[in-house]
Amino acid sequence: MSFLDWIVLVGTLAIIILYGVWKSRGQYNMESYFLGNQSMPWYIILLSIIGTQASAVTFISAPGQAYTDGMRFVQYYFGLPLAMVVLCITFVPIFHKLKVYTAYEFLEQRFDLKTRTLTSSLFLLQRGLSTGISICAPSIILSSLLGWNLYWTNVIMGGLLIIYTVAGGTRAVAYTQTFQLAIIFSGMFLAGWMVVHLLPTGIGIKQALQVSGKMDKLNVIVTKFDWQDKYNIWSGLIGGFFLALSYFGTDQSQVGRYLTAKSIKESRLGLLMNGLVKVPMQFLILLLGALVFVFYLYFRAPIFFNEAQLAKVHQTAAGPALVQLEDKYSILGQLKQRQVKLLAAALETDNATQIAAAKKALQQTDEKSQQVRTEALTLIRKADPTADTNDTNYIFLHFVVNSLPKGLVGLLIAIIFLAAWGSIAAALNSLASTTVIDVYKRLYNANASPGHYLNISKLWTLIWGIFCIAVAQFAGSLGSLIEVVNVLGSWFYGVTLGIFLVAFYMKPVGGTATFWAAIVAEIIVLTVYWMGKVSFLWLNAIGCMLVLLLAGLLQMVLPKRKPQVEAVEIK
Repeated sequence: MSFLDWIVLVGTLAIIILYGVWKSRGQYNMESYFLGNQSMPWYIILLSIIGTQASAVTFISAPGQAYTDGMRFVQYYFGLPLAMVVLCITFVPIFHKLKVYTAYEFLEQRFDLKTRTLTSSLFLLQRGLSTGISICAPSIILSSLLGWNLYWTNVIMGGLLIIYTVAGGTRAVAYTQTFQLAIIFSGMFLAGWMVVHLLPTGIGIKQALQVSGKMDKLNVIVTKFDWQDKYNIWSGLIGGFFLALSYFGTDQSQVGRYLTAKSIKESRLGLLMNGLVKVPMQFLILLLGALVFVFYLYFRAPIFFNEAQLAKVHQTAAGPALVQLEDKYSILGQLKQRQVKLLAAALETDNATQIAAAKKALQQTDEKSQQVRTEALTLIRKADPTADTNDTNYIFLHFVVNSLPKGLVGLLIAIIFLAAWGSIAAALNSLASTTVIDVYKRLYNANASPGHYLNISKLWTLIWGIFCIAVAQFAGSLGSLIEVVNVLGSWFYGVTLGIFLVAFYMKPVGGTATFWAAIVAEIIVLTVYWMGKVSFLWLNAIGCMLVLLLAGLLQMVLPKRKPQVEAVEIK
C-alpha cells in the first residue's frame, strides 16, 4: 500500500476507536453496560442489527461468491422479512415485558435452570467459535495480500476493538456500528463505481449487467427443488426463515441489540426495517461481485487469486509446470477479452443470432479456462498439501489492491477492519452478558453490588476477546468464509429455536422433556450434517421440528408439570 493508503487506514481506525471510547461515558451498572439504559431509537437499533450481522465475511466473501457461483446466494435471505414479522409479534413483547438482560433468563422462568443453562451454553459455544472465525477470516486474507504476519494481524484485528468494547459496553458498540456502516457503505459504493469506471470505453453499467446476465451470474432466483442445493428459493424461504428466526430471536448477539430500545415499538421498527433493508443490501453486495466478474473478462485475471500462495508454489519443483498453466490460462484470457467485446457488440445491436453465437463461444472458452484452473489447483495441492485452494475470499480484495487508486485502497482495507469490528464487538458484548447473567450471577454470586457486576462484565468482555483471538490463531483452512459461519450457526440455531418455540406455544410441556428433546435433536442434527444428505440451511428447520416433536412426545410419558411462567400477554 502507498503512504496515502496507510494514512487513510490508520486515521479511519483511530477515529472509530476514539469515538467508541467517547461514547462509553456514563457506565455505572449492568443495565447501562448491557442495555444502554434502554434508550436507543429505532434507527440505531436497525443499524446496530445490520452491523452485527454484516461482518467482514459479508463484504469479503459475498462478492467472491457471486463471482464464482452467481447471485443465487441472495435467496439465503428470502425468509428473513417473514421472520422479522414473527419476532415482532411474539419474541419482542415477551422479552420486553419480562425485563430480561438475556434471552435465556426467560427459559428458567418458563422451564428450569438446566434448560436455561443448556441453551446459554449452546450459544456460548457457537458464538465463541464463530467470533474467532470472524477475526481469523479477514486476517488470513489481509496477511496474504499485504504480506503481514497472520498472528499479529489476528491480535491487531481483535485487540483494537477490545479497547472500546470493554470500556463502553452496548452503547459504544451500537453507536460505533452506526458510524462504521456509514463508512463501509460509502466505500463499497465507491468500489462499485470504480468497477464500472475502469471498464473499457463504451462499456457502462447496462452493458456490464447484460454480459453478466448472459454468463449466468445474475441467477438470483433458482426454483428447482433439491435437498442438497444450498441456495434455491425453497431452502432460502424455509431454511432461511428458521435460521433468521433463531438468529434474531434466540442469539444474544442480536437479542441484545433490540433489548436496548426505548420501547417495544422502537424494537419492532428496527427489526421490520431490517427485514426490508437486508435483502436489497445483500443483493447490491453480490451485484458488485458479478460486476467484478465482468471486469476480469475484459482484463487479465490470475489463475489463482491468492497470489501469495502462487508465489510459494513458484519456489517449489512444481514452479515450471505452474508457469506453463499460467501461460495457457493467459492465452485463453486474451481470447475471452476478444469474445466478450463481440458479445457486448451483439447485445448493443440486439441481434439474437449473434448474441447466441458470441455467448456460446465465450462460455466454451470460459469452461476451458476453468479446466486449466482446475489443473493448477491440483498442482498447488500437490506442491503444498496445507494450501487452501478455495480463493473465493481473495477475489474482491485482489481487485481492490491491484486496480483501485491510492487512498481508496486504504479505505477498503479499513472497511474490512470496521466490518469485522462491528460484528465482533456485538458478539463479545453478548458473550459477556450471557456469561455474567446466566452463569456467574445465577450460579456463583447472586448478591454482589452493581459496581462489582459492572467490573466483572468488563473483565468477561476482555476474557472472551482473548479467547476469540486464540481461536483465530488456531483456525485452519476455511473455504468460503460466509458459508463456514452460517454452517456453524445451523448446527445449533434450529435446536435453540425449538426450545424457545416450545416455551412460547407448548405450555403443557415442562423443562425436563424440553431439555432431553434438545439433547437428542442436537445429536441428530450433527449426524445428518456429517452424512451430507441435506444442505446446511435445512438443518435449522430439522433441528427446530425435532425439538417440538420430541418434547411433545416425552411430555406424554413424564409427570405433568405446571409451567413456572404463564402465557405473557402480547400487545
